[in-house]
Amino acid sequence: MKKIFILLGHSDNEDTFCKSLADAYEKGSLANGCEVRRVNLGDMQFDPILHKGYKVIQAFEPDIVIFQENIKWCDHFVVFYPTWWTSMPALLKGLFDRAWISGFAFRFKPNGTWNKLLGGRSAHIFTTMGAPKIFEFLLFGNVTKTLKNNLLRFAGFSPVCATWIGNAEKMKPESRLKWIYKMEKFGKKVK
Repeated sequence: MKKIFILLGHSDNEDTFCKSLADAYEKGSLANGCEVRRVNLGDMQFDPILHKGYKVIQAFEPDIVIFQENIKWCDHFVVFYPTWWTSMPALLKGLFDRAWISGFAFRFKPNGTWNKLLGGRSAHIFTTMGAPKIFEFLLFGNVTKTLKNNLLRFAGFSPVCATWIGNAEKMKPESRLKWIYKMEKFGKKVK
């Protein structure tokens, strides 16, 4: 049985397109017989600011510990978030800033390379954006690069897929329903 950890990376847990997509994916995964854990970023209580950078590791709040435990537990990590100003929301970035530390996600070696401590897991990023996805890509490049390459792959996740959902703000209700149906199918396909 596949163990899936879903993170709704939107600070608003109520009535958002990202929430609807995460709900549908979760429904499909459960129907597929997967074991699912889910965390909604908007429910988490933690300080997203690195007050001393990485010179001093701040004590972890319970929700950071739970997030890390869920990452270690899962076989497949799924993140839903809106793209704001060509990146993930600040609160989501703050979660990774706080949790994605040496000894948990990676460990540097004296020769400058590193051990990827979260290998053996796959991931899928789903991001919504206000503009058409081709517009975002041509103007700004890969808006999922930070999460996909610089965090997940850096820590050993492979494969890491990304699905961009453009025109989210102006999307017609029938198109949103099609995406919600697709998300349920994505959840049912996880092996």
